[in-house]
Amino acid sequence: MNLYNSHGAPSEFENNESSTIDGYSQLNVYDWLANIPLPPNQQIFNIVEIKFKGARKDFYLKPESMSLKQTDIVIVETIGGHDVGHVSLTGELVRLQLKKHNILKEEVIRKIYRKATSADIKKWKTAKGLESKTMYKARMLAKDLDLKMKICDVDYQGDNTKATFYYTADKRVDFRELILVLAATFHVKIKMRQISVLEEASRLGGIGTCGREFCHSTWLTDFNTKSTLHNKNKDKQWTEFKCCLIEDWGNKKYSAEVNNLNSIKTLKGIAHLQKTDIEKQIMWFSYPDEADLIPIKIARAKEVQTLIKEGMILKDLKEEVEAIIEEAAINNMYKFANVVGQDSLTRFNKKGKNKRKKGGK
Repeated sequence: MNLYNSHGAPSEFENNESSTIDGYSQLNVYDWLANIPLPPNQQIFNIVEIKFKGARKDFYLKPESMSLKQTDIVIVETIGGHDVGHVSLTGELVRLQLKKHNILKEEVIRKIYRKATSADIKKWKTAKGLESKTMYKARMLAKDLDLKMKICDVDYQGDNTKATFYYTADKRVDFRELILVLAATFHVKIKMRQISVLEEASRLGGIGTCGREFCHSTWLTDFNTKSTLHNKNKDKQWTEFKCCLIEDWGNKKYSAEVNNLNSIKTLKGIAHLQKTDIEKQIMWFSYPDEADLIPIKIARAKEVQTLIKEGMILKDLKEEVEAIIEEAAINNMYKFANVVGQDSLTRFNKKGKNKRKKGGK
């Protein structure tokens, strides 16, 4: 059965049975050493990787008498309580993961208490069921305090004594008063953690412009920007790596420039911005109560905005569409090749027939 449903809440199960995660996940792992026996004198590695909600993983010490396999639900040690997670990796691959994250074996000190019982799972499910209501209530409290922040997710600890609030903000936020209000409202220990927009997309998921799930919620775990990667790999193919969540410096610059072009006033009415294609340098506007989208070049939209400030107003924004169509036709004029005759069904047939030589039998 599944440990979490599509909303991130624990699925329905009564005992400690195997579980998997719905759909794609950047944290899904395949233990390719599972069926390979260890050498006779080598002991099983006593550190296990445990997965929690979202993109959170950690390493814990396993008691020698405890036998664990992937997807087992366990109770693990935390500061002042315990949490519930499931085993994501065991054995020698955990040793490689520690090396990958530059973690020494001696630094792993927290322990796995036991496998989760039905009572543990029931209490954990109750705590997880409060997360959605808590998030919306916390948003209202932050709004009442006039804090410029967005609370995007809440993660309750398995013993229902602590809650972590994930938020995004453009600037530094003084949330000391908010912590006091949240603690008085929900009667749990409060921890605030600021995350980036990319990390928010990783936790919440969604569909990108390519029609597939966000890269950061499926396989991409590095939240560096494309500009940083391009500076480090100028000779590689990062310039061709397209992701709906990553922008290079040029796109970032254009994004900042077009933020103020949310609407254009014309004699017909006010056309509002619906979407922007930074790569093609086109913005789409539409009039109220009209379903047609009007494409405008970003450079031309800026010129129109300047003309409006000077007192000149266009009659209809649709007049700018013809200019784009004509420009596209001119650009495509030289891209066509003369292929007349290539669609003939007999173009591969031999032109002449073999004739018998005279005197042949």
